[in-house]
Amino acid sequence: MLLLSGCEATLFAGLNATDQHRAITPRTDVVFDSEHRLALDVYAPAQASHAPIVVFFYGGTWVRGERAWYRFVGTALAAHGVITVIPDYRKYPQVTLDGFMHDAADAVAWAHAHAAEIGGSPDDIFVMGHSAGGQIAALLSTDPQWLAAHGMKPTDLAGFIGLAGCYAFVPVPQDDAIMLGVFGRTVEQQRRGQPVSYVRGAEPPMLLLQGTDDGEVEPSNAISLYRATQAVHGDSTLRTYPGVGHEALLFALSRPLRGGAPTLSDVLAFIQSHPHAKPTTTPR
Repeated sequence: MLLLSGCEATLFAGLNATDQHRAITPRTDVVFDSEHRLALDVYAPAQASHAPIVVFFYGGTWVRGERAWYRFVGTALAAHGVITVIPDYRKYPQVTLDGFMHDAADAVAWAHAHAAEIGGSPDDIFVMGHSAGGQIAALLSTDPQWLAAHGMKPTDLAGFIGLAGCYAFVPVPQDDAIMLGVFGRTVEQQRRGQPVSYVRGAEPPMLLLQGTDDGEVEPSNAISLYRATQAVHGDSTLRTYPGVGHEALLFALSRPLRGGAPTLSDVLAFIQSHPHAKPTTTPR
């Protein structure tokens, strides 16, 4: 695991080194949960006012990852007028579902409470996630219990953006030790963490992006969530990218790999088509 983390850190450092933008104001190491020593980074367009906000949850099998690795996500969106908040969250085996979902809800509540301070609008907050982070963001958008702790509900969100997220995984295979540890060994326990289980027609608009060559999260996850929302007349859009794999879908947000998939343009189009507030900065 340490070797894997080291390789990933090197990869992300390379992406971040090539993905720098002017006219972006970063704020790093902002503590949002002192008890658990959790912090977040904010990437905002310079002079932003009432801009949309994306709270981005990274993946890593609920086991690994660091917010600093994903600077390229923050700068890509901020360069187009979207404030991006990237929080850390506790991971397995330190915590299981309830722990990291508590952290995720806290991060969204922080963005809502500090929206004006960072140049954004509290009525224009999107949640976004990749892989395991997609499961986290999707569960915030479907199961009302998590945001309810902060006096919020899923429909208070402007939208959910999922990149190859884990949305429909029950029953968990008996040989998947990590997912069994995170979500439990019984089907009843596992359904608590499965976003598709909670679709009732009271969800925010959804954009589901999925590569057809994803060997880590099966495209059936995005298809199942899309069909569930459509069945209750929800506002959801599914975009599948032929020949695109799991990491390539995310890495297409970075400047050197942007030609690999239209991830960035599709995300920006979705945000612009579901606004409560308009960004006042000029896209770069």
